[in-house]
Amino acid sequence: MNNNLFFLMVPAGSSIALLFATYLSAKILRQDEGTEKMKDISLAIREGAYAYLKRQYMSVSLFFGVMFIILFVLSHLGYLTIFTPFAFLTGGFFSALAGFIGMLIATRANSRTTFAAKRSLNHGLRVAFSSGTVMGLIVVGLSLLDLSIWYFILDWYYRDLQLAIRLQNVTSAMLTSGMGASSMALFARVGGGIFTKAADVGADLVGKIEADIPEDDPRNPAVIADNVGDNVGDVAGMGADLYESCVGSIVATAALAVSAGFDRSGVLVPMIMASIGIIASIIGTFFVRVKDKLSQAALLGALRRGNYISAIIISVASFFLIRALLGVEHMGIYKAIIIGLLAGLVIGYSTEYFTSANYPPTKGVSSTALTGSATVIIRGLSVGMASTVIPVVTIGVAILLSYYLAGGATNVNVGLYGVGIAAVGMLSTLGITLATDAYGPVADNAGGIAEMSGQEKEVRERTDALDSLGNTTAATGKGFAIGSAALTALALIAAYKNQVQLIAAKDGLNFTFNLSILNPMVLVGVFIGGMLPFFFSSITMKAVGRAAQSIATEVRRQFKEIQGLMEGKARADYARCVDICTRAAQKEMIAPALVAIISPLLVGIFLGVNGVAGLLLGATVSGFSLAVMMANAGGSWDNAKKYIEEGKYGGKGSKAHKAAVVGDTVGDPFKDTSGPALNILIKLVSMVSIVFASFILHNSIM
Repeated sequence: MNNNLFFLMVPAGSSIALLFATYLSAKILRQDEGTEKMKDISLAIREGAYAYLKRQYMSVSLFFGVMFIILFVLSHLGYLTIFTPFAFLTGGFFSALAGFIGMLIATRANSRTTFAAKRSLNHGLRVAFSSGTVMGLIVVGLSLLDLSIWYFILDWYYRDLQLAIRLQNVTSAMLTSGMGASSMALFARVGGGIFTKAADVGADLVGKIEADIPEDDPRNPAVIADNVGDNVGDVAGMGADLYESCVGSIVATAALAVSAGFDRSGVLVPMIMASIGIIASIIGTFFVRVKDKLSQAALLGALRRGNYISAIIISVASFFLIRALLGVEHMGIYKAIIIGLLAGLVIGYSTEYFTSANYPPTKGVSSTALTGSATVIIRGLSVGMASTVIPVVTIGVAILLSYYLAGGATNVNVGLYGVGIAAVGMLSTLGITLATDAYGPVADNAGGIAEMSGQEKEVRERTDALDSLGNTTAATGKGFAIGSAALTALALIAAYKNQVQLIAAKDGLNFTFNLSILNPMVLVGVFIGGMLPFFFSSITMKAVGRAAQSIATEVRRQFKEIQGLMEGKARADYARCVDICTRAAQKEMIAPALVAIISPLLVGIFLGVNGVAGLLLGATVSGFSLAVMMANAGGSWDNAKKYIEEGKYGGKGSKAHKAAVVGDTVGDPFKDTSGPALNILIKLVSMVSIVFASFILHNSIM
């Protein structure tokens, strides 16, 4: 089978993913929406989510318009190819589309999950998980569709060039698509994260602590905004985020293939790997079933089964893929894929251990609630910091093993290609991994609908069990995305170095890299890069705090001014809180995105390309550790609160519960705004550096 026939597996895989997602969507929509009250609540959530996304996409389109003009001008000045601005647009478009379709299904699956939970826990799980599967398959399917289109166009356009030069031009342009996807993902993650956590924090602080009413109580004016936020942040934002992760890992590895000496076969391997992952993920979803037993162990076991089966299928299929495309002499690349798969599983287990209430770390956080909120916060921070050890060591071991097993001892470029393919291997199960993550917000919405529509206790217990599991799987998904980001970022740094060398050779520039740590340009770049994730997190945390303060003020006002609201005789003004969150998110998401895009350009102009390399390294190291810490601390605080709500230490409404709620509100922006956005940050600065490498080379003052 020649390479052209092999490549047909890529659009075929994309088509299978999109078709199966369509089938699942139709299946979900055939489920009963429930009572009229359930339908009304679901409609309010859906309308709020649509209104938010409409305003977000209008704002982001202005940014993309400006960037298109800048890239277009640079292409006419000779710094970029003419394809660059258009690839940037398509990357952003498909990233946004992935998030929108995921939210479209999630907002229709929430009430259906509630009604299914009336029948059994397994039926509730199946509806919510099917919704998550749609998200997972749409993300991978659209990413392969975008890359397939560009590969066909570019390979045809550069058909008269020598093969190695042709592939260099093809992969360079495809990297720009990754920059567009990363830019859109950052806006979606930050904007959605600000919206959802402002509503969540404001609702909890006033509702649970001050007014002493239950979570998702219809008397709370912020309750609809909270449920809307689950969709715009944890579904639409996460979909755009992991679309970017998928594209980033594939194009970074493809860009390293030429320098590694693999030519077209090496470029195709990561894309075909993703196609194989689609088939494996679809098969794995059929094994996600659970008996009607309210136990986290049983629910986790059901999800693990699907992940394990998918991973096994990929590990077997990849053996034959590498053998066929790269030959038996490069079977070390296959070993790198296995290393990536195993690293993903280890990071998943580590995240589960530190965030699930089934294990000592989170149980320890809940026990400190007996002495107040301060000790909850201190213990949660400690758990988050300790949780960085295993992922960092795991990624370090994965880098070393994938590099040397691939052949890095004899060929540096082949070793770096091995690191990139390890990231692709880790993300090859994305279809089902994202399904286990994306189902969580649907289960959370289902619990809110059960509470607001007055369903019997048994239904709320089932939706709470699904929601609690969703917190753990969401934390696992974030750890998985962050781990893959670290491997991808290293591959992107290598791609940046190769890109600079190619441009310098093509333009006849007298330039050599000096990446010694003793080079002051590199050292300063490392320090700036190490600071960048903290500064970025400061901006996003402050944004959530300001928006949450506005929500808390509005909720207090309505409790005070709307007669009969607290007695349940009057209806809260839900739309007002949704509008406050929407306006705050649109305003506050601009600054973090500009930081990510402007930083590598400024460093490049003042410190040169060596300084940019230092920036990328520093941002990757500190951003990875900080992201893991924030995601796991937030997950632990959240599940510690839920552990108390199950009846421990006095249960709901107790002093311990109120202390745990404070911890949870601190953790909310950690795990759902700043933390997950950091993995996009470290890749976006790399993408920007690669795309603007020519401009920096020609215009740096150093």
